[in-house]
Amino acid sequence: MKSYEAIIIGTGFGGSINACRLSKKWPGKVLVLERGKEYPKGSFPRSPEGMSKNFWNIPEEGHIPRSSKFKKAGRQTGLFDIRNYPKLDVVLSAGLGGGSLIYANVFLEPPDHIFDHRWPETIKKKHLKPYYKIVKDILGSRPIPNTGEDRRKVVRTELYENFAKHESRVSKRADINVFFGNDFKKPTPIGVQEKNRFGAVQTSCTYCAECDVGCNTHSKNTLDLNYLFVARNSNKAEIKTEHLATKIVPLNNKGEEDPSQSGEYGYRVHYLNLQNGQSSESFADTKRIVVSAGTLGSTELLLKCKTKFKTLTKISDKLGTQFSGNGDFLSFAAKGKKPADPNYGPVITQYTDYNLFSGFDSKKAFLLEDASYPVFASYFVSGAIPVIFRLKYVFHFIGELFKSIISGKIFGRIGFLLSEALKGDLSYTSAVLLCMGIDTSDGKMYLDKKGNLQIQWPQKENLTLYNTIMDVNKRFAKFTDAKTRFPMPTYSWPVRNNVTVHPLGGCVLGPSANLGVCSSDPKTFGKVFGYEGLYVADGSLLPTAVGANPSMTISALSEMVAEGITGKKPNASLR
Repeated sequence: MKSYEAIIIGTGFGGSINACRLSKKWPGKVLVLERGKEYPKGSFPRSPEGMSKNFWNIPEEGHIPRSSKFKKAGRQTGLFDIRNYPKLDVVLSAGLGGGSLIYANVFLEPPDHIFDHRWPETIKKKHLKPYYKIVKDILGSRPIPNTGEDRRKVVRTELYENFAKHESRVSKRADINVFFGNDFKKPTPIGVQEKNRFGAVQTSCTYCAECDVGCNTHSKNTLDLNYLFVARNSNKAEIKTEHLATKIVPLNNKGEEDPSQSGEYGYRVHYLNLQNGQSSESFADTKRIVVSAGTLGSTELLLKCKTKFKTLTKISDKLGTQFSGNGDFLSFAAKGKKPADPNYGPVITQYTDYNLFSGFDSKKAFLLEDASYPVFASYFVSGAIPVIFRLKYVFHFIGELFKSIISGKIFGRIGFLLSEALKGDLSYTSAVLLCMGIDTSDGKMYLDKKGNLQIQWPQKENLTLYNTIMDVNKRFAKFTDAKTRFPMPTYSWPVRNNVTVHPLGGCVLGPSANLGVCSSDPKTFGKVFGYEGLYVADGSLLPTAVGANPSMTISALSEMVAEGITGKKPNASLR
């Protein structure tokens, strides 16, 4: 059996960065385990049938209720992993590239004052600055090009900018990890393909608004096109997709599993091979491990090893604490009089500051960002309009159709009628308000009696933030003369659940085991207290919400983990 220098569990921002950096130090001796599939160009599902199978459903994990219809659906290793907990739903991604496959591309540094007393001194903003610069360079962060071309005009960007002025707020164009060509000053024409500087073929953004459901043109700078691309093609990392890590066990000096050990002799990683609809168990040995399965995945795996399997019992009791949803809140303003055109352009193009960067208010601080959704979804939205509102048009259509048949001039007249039916649709004049802010960051993840992950979410303690966001939604609806406004349906009575796409915390950094799960000392950065050679690198490290989109901070911290392991300062060339 082959033994590895390192095994990386997960390929989100933490896993991809460490896969690249560690495989450069140990070429051909790093194994990467990713539970989801790999998505080549054009492979993300779009049909109803394809989308119906595009969810994560692995019964062995225990997340699916016994009564659920998902049990009958069989094993699925799709892109979207949706978890439901009391007062909180969480949307995760499974695939080679992790959350980068479905995130909204924004790379944003939080303000200095976010790094409060819960953040160790070694990871204040000033310490993260050099790493922010490196990850921003590698992932090609930049605002949407402002060339004056009609095809590059995003209507909703200007709508949100005008609303910001109306509110006396500051709106800024967001830096996004989207490929517009290698030359920032002279964007490559829309839809034209070229190799990025790491050798992967990408397409200059087509403005299709499909970032959040997987970019079929590889216009997003997802991690499989940079960090992972170099790890596999230049550094000979071994990447296994549809392989789910299930248990970590320390080894003794004889190479045997021994839970009493602390990692000095390495580890054995047990995993399930989920390929071809099967589920076979296997394992691999390694000198060191980087757990990068995401906030929920990493915390759950370590909780099971600590309390269920009892293979890593020395992990700090802080494990699972300081959980945050990063203040995520989604709401809508529908059928306004000002066009929003949410079906064109990258998902997010701007952010408006509400007491996060300036006038900081810890209970009301958030950002308002615009959001798009795919064209195919807009047809669903339009089709969802109650029939009663369409009766006048239906009767008119039937009358005109009858006249057309009599006159024999059916096609031209029907074409005109279809044009009338489709213009001014509900989707075109509706807006999505995506907000994220500062929640209390004191939720808790734990295992229930069945050994499954649960989340205790302090929703009441965060109502001031959510109510403030809904007040802005109300004013936005008035500004656009929207006929209706509403929060994410799950937040409505009687469900009253929040939704987060940015779960954070659980394996937080700290100067000691009493204050954190992982070390904040630069020399042992990210190492799990109580164990040698066992690290965490993902959103679970963050001690609190950051308000801004967290991927940039996760990336910076992950570069610091890799630096601590390899002893090498990172560079932007990845060479």
